[in-house]
Amino acid sequence: MPTLTLVQGDITREHADAIVNAANSSLLGGGGVDGAIHRRGGPAILAECRRLRAGHLGKGLPTGRAVATTAGDLDARWVIHTVGPVYSGSEDRSALLASCYRASLRVADELGARTVAFPAISTGVYRWPLDDAARIAVETVREADTAVEEVRFVLFDDRAHEAFAAYAG
Repeated sequence: MPTLTLVQGDITREHADAIVNAANSSLLGGGGVDGAIHRRGGPAILAECRRLRAGHLGKGLPTGRAVATTAGDLDARWVIHTVGPVYSGSEDRSALLASCYRASLRVADELGARTVAFPAISTGVYRWPLDDAARIAVETVREADTAVEEVRFVLFDDRAHEAFAAYAG
């Protein structure tokens, strides 16, 4: 089980082997974490995402899956892009959210990454309730069979940090 670390701050400023991007399925940038990673990481990330879209991900990256690109100008070797589910009060999509963390850790293992920085996936414009998202994230990472040594949850504000701290111990 990897060591869990909580950091309040900007994920684009983290030093890690891999930074996880809460991407949209197009992989071509967007708002929130996705836009920030593309802006700070520079054009190399977008160029690799376009190559993926021109190849086997022509229809985009499915929800719950993950794929890696260069980290461009970020202080990391790779960006692992994963597409979180949009929250629904009428349909349980928690397995898809958990899959984002498991798939990202699988990709990290394939790359040989030892440190991985995650945002709070799906808690922004996808409206996943923060407490539930924190529980799913922490439980999934704790249960993951991975060689990753440190998982760092990089949380944007006090509220997110407190929610994750309640589950991370």
